[in-house]
Amino acid sequence: MGFQILPRNSVFSTVKNGSFPNTYQGVLKHYLVNDESVLKLFDRRWALSCPDAKINQIMTSSRKGHESMISETISYQNIIPPCLGEGMFGKKNDSSSFYVVRDDLLHPLVNGNKSRKLDALLPVLEDNAATDVVTCGGCQSAHAAAVAVSCSERGLKAHILLRGEEPETLTGYNLVSKLYGDVVYVPRSVYAKREEMLAKHAESIVGAGGSIMWPNDVMEASFKPYESRVHNFPRADPINCPEKPKKVAIINEGAGDAIALLGVMRLVKYLSQKHLFGKEQTMKIVVDAGTGTTAVGLALGALSLGLPWEVSAVMLADKIEGYKRKEQSLISEFLRGYTSSPHQVLAPSEGGNGGIVQWVDRRAPRKFGNILKGEVEECRRIAQETGVLVDPIYTLAAWDLATQLSQAELGVQDAKIVMLHTGGTLGMFGLAQRYKSCF
Repeated sequence: MGFQILPRNSVFSTVKNGSFPNTYQGVLKHYLVNDESVLKLFDRRWALSCPDAKINQIMTSSRKGHESMISETISYQNIIPPCLGEGMFGKKNDSSSFYVVRDDLLHPLVNGNKSRKLDALLPVLEDNAATDVVTCGGCQSAHAAAVAVSCSERGLKAHILLRGEEPETLTGYNLVSKLYGDVVYVPRSVYAKREEMLAKHAESIVGAGGSIMWPNDVMEASFKPYESRVHNFPRADPINCPEKPKKVAIINEGAGDAIALLGVMRLVKYLSQKHLFGKEQTMKIVVDAGTGTTAVGLALGALSLGLPWEVSAVMLADKIEGYKRKEQSLISEFLRGYTSSPHQVLAPSEGGNGGIVQWVDRRAPRKFGNILKGEVEECRRIAQETGVLVDPIYTLAAWDLATQLSQAELGVQDAKIVMLHTGGTLGMFGLAQRYKSCF
């Protein structure tokens, strides 16, 4: 499988050089840094007891005897301990390396960006006395499994709508969803109308005297200061009040709403501590993009803290026009709900000349969910050389871009490259069923 350096006039060159002229980004950064309400965003109850994440440093080097494919010429080594804090500031990149933020290790079953997206959302559901949660996803949806497990841990009942037919053998995230949640398999024709599907299912389980928290209700509840939310909706005693009316909350597919940005921004704040990446070092953050929500959260977090960090997201599930629309929608929703004067900043489409995320094509584009020959073997080699497991659907794409960028920064005192590992490794079990010959 070819791992080719893209031509100088490609998207890769644009990411490397940071050549995205962006007056909108500058205006937004100035506004967020000076908005007191943004500073209060982190003063809330979180699902994760702490935002910490393990960080690995991966050194890349050329392997002799292979010249036809870049993937065959690069070997990897996990540097222990990683060079962080003052040891990395202003240091010339004499060796090619990049950092990996190991969000895949956050929880045995709820890991990666799924944990971050639910970090601010789940406490809002608890504070508003939700009893049930309805969400949806593909057959091997990491989001659906994360919701099922997280709700069970908090005494909420999860209702999971999965697209397509039930597999003959349950495995991976599909199995996790089935074990922890109430799973219903939905025909693709019905699933195509997601909002209608979620609404009908919520209405079917709410029962007499119950109520539904629509996605907009959840968002509005999250806008309120923590002090005004906590204890306003006490949970009933399950023994003395077993027949409490249901309150069903709907979470959109992938949890791709503005409230999901907050947990990702919390991660950025953690990483910007002096003993980790600090606030002065130029960083290029690389992430794979499904819905694109995580990438926008990383960029907003960097802007709100005034960090010299750029975010590049590898597009996997949509075209650039779709990701830009999603970015604009999330920013507008964020400004409207979490800042004091949202009208002071125009959305990119209304007066700016760009967004806050650099959307990048995958080096070998394909229909979402497909893998190419040699990619499973590449994941296996990376795991054996570094102890980091990536998957060919999502995180391998970010790993490849991080490798390219780290090679390009060799020998210059420039940006450090950081990949956010978004998890998804349980999906390898499902892939082993679909692509048996590759395993």
